[in-house]
Amino acid sequence: MPEPEEQRVQQLVGHLFRHEAGKMAAVLTRLLGFGGLDLAEDIVQDTLLKAMSVWRFKGIPENPSAWLYTVAKRKAIDTLRQQQLHNLHHSEISVALKSEWTLAPTVNHLFLDNEIEDSQLRMIFACCHPSIPFEAQLALTLKTLCGLSVGEIANSFLTNEETITKRLYRAREKIREERISLEAPVPANLPGRLDAVLQSLYLLFNEGYNSSHPDQLIRHDLCAEAMRLCLLLVNNAMTRAPETSALLALMCFQASRADARLRDDGNIILLKDQDRSQWNKALIEKGKFYLEQAAEGERFTEYHIEAAIAGCHSRAASFAETAWDDIEHLYTLLLNMKDSPIIALNRAIAIRYSVSPAAGLEALLAINALSQHYLYHAALGDVYVELKEFEAARSCYALAKTLTPSMAEKKLLQLKIDTLTSTTV
Repeated sequence: MPEPEEQRVQQLVGHLFRHEAGKMAAVLTRLLGFGGLDLAEDIVQDTLLKAMSVWRFKGIPENPSAWLYTVAKRKAIDTLRQQQLHNLHHSEISVALKSEWTLAPTVNHLFLDNEIEDSQLRMIFACCHPSIPFEAQLALTLKTLCGLSVGEIANSFLTNEETITKRLYRAREKIREERISLEAPVPANLPGRLDAVLQSLYLLFNEGYNSSHPDQLIRHDLCAEAMRLCLLLVNNAMTRAPETSALLALMCFQASRADARLRDDGNIILLKDQDRSQWNKALIEKGKFYLEQAAEGERFTEYHIEAAIAGCHSRAASFAETAWDDIEHLYTLLLNMKDSPIIALNRAIAIRYSVSPAAGLEALLAINALSQHYLYHAALGDVYVELKEFEAARSCYALAKTLTPSMAEKKLLQLKIDTLTSTTV
């Protein structure tokens, strides 16, 4: 097979892994029980490897997703026939699976679109079981349902891969030890789990919007998957809550700017330089709709505030007309609600525009927890430029460049260094 075709197969399988692996794992885990999570993931992996092998020689099928589901179903049926796993099955389907006459129809039924969505919701909430430590819940959801790598999850938590690996191991041990089942929580238990579910989707979207992948600043597939799962929650009566709508509003506002953030050559376009006519107006309107929907209740969460901040940007006709006073106030509210160095960083940037560069610098220097984060040093460099402290700015940009894995970010930082050099020579 010609090399370009092999590359096309690899890219397609990678794309399908992002979009379909979580769905298949959710359905298979509903069949095998939550204790069979490892086995479900093995079946998904085998299916994707088979696709890679078969498609190289026979060509890509007309409907690649349908091909994957057909193979996964067959593997699931074979597994259930070969192994005595009935004691792991969820109660509502265990009887059907015990009979050879009903086994295949039951598996086929669970692979219907509406059942896949139901299985995904069950899987999300099962991963966020209260017996599992909160941060391990998030890591498990991002790994199992969303398909993020350990490195990507570590980036989301501002930690290292070893820490995430340990969290995932402990989560799986807890599932085995306590025989946690894949059940939908009763309404009374929902709020405790919903927080972790929404935080997982928030982290997934962020990884897509500002990816840790060296060659892709924006991972549109991850953003789309986070929005799809969040929409499932909004459309489900049990999970429709003000904070769910607020999170979806935030995603819509942020995603509306995606096409304006990069040039054709992959170089970054900063917010102040973006062509706002390229912002997706339909997504902005959806953001407004879901934010209004989020106001229909008494709960006021961090997602409400972040969506309001994103809404401020979407309403501004230009960067100069941005309501920076409002944004600073909102970030102050958010910081009081959730003590986070990233929120403090964004608040300091808002102070830079709402008050003065000197005030922004003071706020930035008061942050102690981001010495190894490139965005912090890049923000410092920008403020130093405005204050005409060019040597300090150059040092900050150089340090930021060593700390980011993103080639697009490295190019932008080098451009800033080169611009400084040409203006100060």
